[in-house]
Amino acid sequence: MYAIIKSGGKQYRVAPGSTVRLEKLPGDVGDEVALDEVLFVSDGEKTEVGTPTLADAKVTGKITEQGKARKILVFKMKRRKGYRRKAGHRQRFTEVKIEAIDAPGF
Repeated sequence: MYAIIKSGGKQYRVAPGSTVRLEKLPGDVGDEVALDEVLFVSDGEKTEVGTPTLADAKVTGKITEQGKARKILVFKMKRRKGYRRKAGHRQRFTEVKIEAIDAPGF
């Protein structure tokens, strides 16, 4: 069984037991997380598609890590003008281990 969820403006395919890195969510390591924006659920034979979301479906998981991703460099330059700017950015993330997909009828 798997589901497609929406979190932080992005869509993720998740299954029970899988680990996914989402945009930063509030909470500490070990806390339970309920992801309510479920767009699609399938068990291989039966599928259900939301319009845009499934009202009664929910994905639950546990926070395993709160951290920062690798640094990326942001560099701006305008040629022949002496304009150069260099900055770094580390995006915060929440790693969640998916425990269950709750959808009626599955």
